Amino acid sequence: MPTRSIVKLGVNIDHVATLRQARGGEYPDVIRAASEAVSARADGITVHLREDRRHIQDRDVFHLKESISVPLNLEMSVAEEIVRIACRLRPEKVCLVPERRQELTTEGGLDVVSAKKRLAWAVARLQDQGILVSLFVDPIPKQIEAVYDIDADFVELHTGRYANRTGKDRVRELERLREGAVLAHELGLGVNAGHGLDYENVQPVARLPHIRELNIGHSIIARSVLVGLRNAVKEMRALIRRASR
Repeated sequence: MPTRSIVKLGVNIDHVATLRQARGGEYPDVIRAASEAVSARADGITVHLREDRRHIQDRDVFHLKESISVPLNLEMSVAEEIVRIACRLRPEKVCLVPERRQELTTEGGLDVVSAKKRLAWAVARLQDQGILVSLFVDPIPKQIEAVYDIDADFVELHTGRYANRTGKDRVRELERLREGAVLAHELGLGVNAGHGLDYENVQPVARLPHIRELNIGHSIIARSVLVGLRNAVKEMRALIRRASR
């Protein structure tokens, strides 16, 4: 029987920048935060360069690209300005996500079916720069099939509905994620997942078939207030590794 690959952990450090921006200035330092996460054996660093620059700033992404020894995953909209920045930056990976100015955090997956033309343009432009491209989608078959149709490299399954449900509703959402992961894999897409995952709910998702990486931010940064960032990353990494063995 083949051995399962251990699921990787991408640590999203957006909310380190949220704290910095609350007062202005330079602290806490996102580069130092990324270094602490990498020291705790995070497999990647994720940041979302939003159009309104509410937390991560342009200078942050360029400094991170120069400073970290693990892949940088840039979450981004398909706004032309942001696509241009990504093409200059050339991170190892980008994840295209929906974005609304009014939202507190990303509220759901992309509607790839309705926006195929624009998304296909962004995917091709980014891939021309040697960047792997993922699309953040709900576990809906027609959306996953649309990701395949526009030649993206990965899907990132939106786990927010699973994270926000309890009891039988959560079990149903987990099954939707499993079915989505299987379909994406059968189509030849890589499969990542994230949103709303924490220390209590991460393991069932890490056990799903074909998941390569989980991108987790808020719960790790919140936990770090109590135990420090290295310990918070180590605790999450240990949970994922135990579940995905």
